[in-house]
Amino acid sequence: VASCSPKLHLVTFRNVTETAGLNKYTYVHANIREQASWAHSDDKEGATEKAIRLVKAAISKSSYAEALYPNKFEARKTIAVIGAGIAGMKAALSIAEKNTAVVLIEKENSIGGHIAEWGSLFMSNEKGYELVNRIHNDLLQHENISILTGTEVISSKGNIGNFTLTLQKKSKSIDNTKETMEINVGSVVVATGFDHYIPQEGEFSYLHNRNIISLPDFKKLIDKSTEKTLIYNGKEIHDIAYIYCVGSRQTDGDNKYCSRFCCTSTIHTAIEAKKKFKRIHNFHLHRGIRTYGKQELLYDEALQNGDIFIQFYDDFPPEVSSIGKKTSLKVKDLLSSDKELLLDVDLVVLVTGMVPRMDQSVGQLFKLPKGRDKFYNEIHMKLRPVETVIDGITLAGTCQGPKNISESVNSALSAATKSYSYISKGLVETEPIIAKINADACVWCGECLNACPFEAIEQKEVHGKKIATVNKSVCKGCGMCAPVCLPNAIDLIGYSDKEIFSMIDALAE
Repeated sequence: VASCSPKLHLVTFRNVTETAGLNKYTYVHANIREQASWAHSDDKEGATEKAIRLVKAAISKSSYAEALYPNKFEARKTIAVIGAGIAGMKAALSIAEKNTAVVLIEKENSIGGHIAEWGSLFMSNEKGYELVNRIHNDLLQHENISILTGTEVISSKGNIGNFTLTLQKKSKSIDNTKETMEINVGSVVVATGFDHYIPQEGEFSYLHNRNIISLPDFKKLIDKSTEKTLIYNGKEIHDIAYIYCVGSRQTDGDNKYCSRFCCTSTIHTAIEAKKKFKRIHNFHLHRGIRTYGKQELLYDEALQNGDIFIQFYDDFPPEVSSIGKKTSLKVKDLLSSDKELLLDVDLVVLVTGMVPRMDQSVGQLFKLPKGRDKFYNEIHMKLRPVETVIDGITLAGTCQGPKNISESVNSALSAATKSYSYISKGLVETEPIIAKINADACVWCGECLNACPFEAIEQKEVHGKKIATVNKSVCKGCGMCAPVCLPNAIDLIGYSDKEIFSMIDALAE
């Protein structure tokens, strides 16, 4: 088949091949879009010539095609969910409703994650702790859910269908003895969540000025205040400025991404502050408000309440200074032809976003890849949005990137369904395109073991001779082992030396 990238339509063309009565692994792909027409759009004749050669190479390779069949293994019908925030809880609940055993693992002593600390939530106005309690009660209704709090995953062995996780429970004894246990599961949902961005010392005068607070701390202040007037550090608060995108959409820093929830969360909190306390005036200093979808209603409500929105340029952030008990902000307003405005306020709220967890131990255990934003990375954001390159491991919620609650729940339900699909039949099928060892040629030098990123190579003694063997359930067919093998004892099934050389010959004709 000569067409676009196999990354997009590999499954489609394999299914067509099977429908035609052929073995689906005899299908060979020539990528003439990315490798010819797009790469050489300025040279149509050259692109056509290259496309012809690519097709010839594919035809040559297909002459060696052999019927292959997936490797099959038994799968344990239990799923581990790591992290018991909103995503982890909803994933566990979804799996349990499919009559499958679930082990929900949380390293903290209570479940709920960040949401358990929050009061009123935007759009629903339900209290965060009420939402957590409601879902917790739902979890307790299922006998097939085991909830382990104060517990961490400290090691992982095995592969899809049969992972062995070693868990360590926090010590409650005087002698600090830590209890360990092992569980066996067929697949794993990773829902380890996020951390709040903490401004650096001096960033917008953070920690240098007592009138400056982060958004999470401001939300707690609003939720816990019982007076009719907002009090902070012993003084009444009436004029509040919110500086958006602190730690997100950075022009110079590493966090180039938008944290998605911050704009809506800030506006909702500002509305709540105005409802709860007297004489509150809100000033929103932003780089473009992103209250998408129905969240736009909150933006409209804030406008109706008289909140002032001031947009500034990325390169000219507000300047913060202290004048007596007041804090002064100088900002250039983009919408009034760069007019410089001076605001004297009682409190400055730094609107901080999401960052990846500081604790990356779970990702390191499973060798999960990370994107440029340092969050865990899926295989394809549209076609395989919750799957990882490690078979049997799926991603749920904000460990994958910034999301609001509804988006995290949708992600969790998707991850739960995918993890269930792996083990639902009690049998796991993996790709047959893997490394193959020639036992006669192998002398066990260990180079293949060092090159393999998935730990799929193992040493085995056969008739008194040490050789390399391939764990078929772990090998991804990446081919990293083949070029480092000095005696040339490794071939990649479907991409053997004879197939590759035949393609080179066809390209060189």
